[in-house]
Amino acid sequence: MDIRQAIAAERRDLAALLDGLTPAQWEAPTLCAGWRVREVAAHMSLGFRYSLPATLTELVKARGSLHRMTDRCARRDAAAHSTGRLAAFLRDNAEHPWQPPMAGIEGALGHDVVHGLDISVALGLERRVPLDRIDVLLKKVTPKSTKFFGAHVSGVELRADDLDWSYGSGTPLTGAAQDLLLVLYGRKLPVGHLRGELRGRFARQAA
Repeated sequence: MDIRQAIAAERRDLAALLDGLTPAQWEAPTLCAGWRVREVAAHMSLGFRYSLPATLTELVKARGSLHRMTDRCARRDAAAHSTGRLAAFLRDNAEHPWQPPMAGIEGALGHDVVHGLDISVALGLERRVPLDRIDVLLKKVTPKSTKFFGAHVSGVELRADDLDWSYGSGTPLTGAAQDLLLVLYGRKLPVGHLRGELRGRFARQAA
């Protein structure tokens, strides 16, 4: 698979999804704690809109905390831009070469796929990311990456029911490949997405 083409296709798909959301959906929470759809959409295009010097300036303002910087920028930019513009940022930059620091081109695909799922899964939308995109990301999973994203998967064997893939050892946890990808990125999912004795460990608390 051409990963650059997959990234471009994913961004166009997500722009189309965002274009179809209602005003209420734009204000709804996502799987990213504390962020509405607005903030996630703004964050997804940060790499396109900020030059390296501008990014470093924001990082200095955040006293070196990448988390604090991205949160501040997402909230500010979500308030500054219309929903139409936030969607357009993805569409207009579908072929932008941005990559997360030290994460490579697969990291860019993962950034788009996972944040898109942060939106669609939280909203209960029936979007299925093409399995070839998910497969690329699942094959890059390592203990180091799960630790980085805060995924607590020790003692668990993740088994996809729509892809020939499993990870880890222990008590089985089964679900769609894209849902298991979210687990590996440290997300809590709505009830009903996962099956297995330990599914409650990875479930979101009802609002």
